[in-house]
Amino acid sequence: MNGRGSELAAAIALTLAACVLPRAASAGGHHCTREIAVPVSASGASVITDGPQVGGIYPDLLRALSAKNGCSFSFSVVPRARQVAMYKAGQADILVPASRTASRDQYGTFIPMINHRAMLISMAGNRAPITSAQNLLERRELRVAVVRGFDYGEAYSALMAELTRQNRLFVEVDVVAVARLLNAGSADVTIMGPTLMAAAIRRDPRVHGMQEKLRFEAIPELPWSASGAYVSHALKPEDQQTLTEMLEKVGKSNQVMEGYLRYFRADMLSDSVRPRPAN
Repeated sequence: MNGRGSELAAAIALTLAACVLPRAASAGGHHCTREIAVPVSASGASVITDGPQVGGIYPDLLRALSAKNGCSFSFSVVPRARQVAMYKAGQADILVPASRTASRDQYGTFIPMINHRAMLISMAGNRAPITSAQNLLERRELRVAVVRGFDYGEAYSALMAELTRQNRLFVEVDVVAVARLLNAGSADVTIMGPTLMAAAIRRDPRVHGMQEKLRFEAIPELPWSASGAYVSHALKPEDQQTLTEMLEKVGKSNQVMEGYLRYFRADMLSDSVRPRPAN
């Protein structure tokens, strides 16, 4: 992590601690029965990794919560695809950050934190706009790169399957690898949240300066949806309840959105990240 990233992570940790601890202290004295396993992979500002070191919005938030509620969290750094596989195998007690999908609902309880949407991202140029998933499939000259383990719902999965059948899909281990393909002209389009790409560009000197050259396009098959955390059904019921109640309070307070605003300008977020709706 560069110096600026370290400062931002530290600032968020302090702010979240100040905001969260009073709430945690009044949560009724719940305690987790064991250490909570949270495997993570680099994910924009949500999770920042530097070797084995873990920071970012969600890890800092969980650490702030742990100080008063009796739950301790153990972080480990793994590739995104392995992180999701561990969650489905009952080896990850919390999956974060995560879009809500029917597949993941089978293995845990979803707690929404923000609303977000994935967009088509490419290098700016004079090609005609892409207006839909079908339009992208018809543009067979365009090569698409995505991150293994990312999932934005059924329409996204169907699109990935068809792009694979057309032999147009590159699947990479992380966002930086995708950014490098776009920057080199080896891929034409990616699909992900714009903040993920922005954070990867900020972090990797090989693609510095790329942000100003990007084009972002929304398509109807990738609508606004909830993003947040899953609490695994593999946990004891009392731990599931404790963690769900704890994270639900955080979700309603919109502290995650406040964290995004410390990393990104509001105008960058307006097309891809919004506060969780009041309910």
